[in-house]
Amino acid sequence: MTRVKKGATAHKHRKHLLKHAKGFKYGRKSKYKLAKDALRHAWTYSYRDRKVKKRDFRQLWQLQINAAARKLGINYSQLIHGLKLKKAELDRKILSELIKKYPAVFETIIEEVKKK
Repeated sequence: MTRVKKGATAHKHRKHLLKHAKGFKYGRKSKYKLAKDALRHAWTYSYRDRKVKKRDFRQLWQLQINAAARKLGINYSQLIHGLKLKKAELDRKILSELIKKYPAVFETIIEEVKKK
C-alpha cells in the first residue's frame, strides 16, 4: 500500500483557514496556529451574537413603544394587553416602525386600545 502524505490537502486546508482570517491583526492573519485559534473564537462569538442581536432589537422596540405610549397616557404592558384583547396581530417591530413613520396611525391604535 502506498504512503499518503496529505501535503496538498493540508496546504488547501491551511489556505482556506487563512483566507477567513483576512483582516485580523498581528500574526493572527498569517500564522496558521494563531489564525485557527482566533477563528474558533470569532465563529463562536458570531453564532452567539446572532441570537443576542434579536434579543437586543426586541428590547429596543419595547423601549420605543413604551416611551411613545406613555406620552399618549397608557403604559407598555397595558398597550400589549389591550392589543391581545382586540386580537390585533401587530408585533413590536411593526409598532416601532409605526411610531417613527406614521405617528397618527399609532395614536389611532392607542385610542382603540383605550376604548376596551
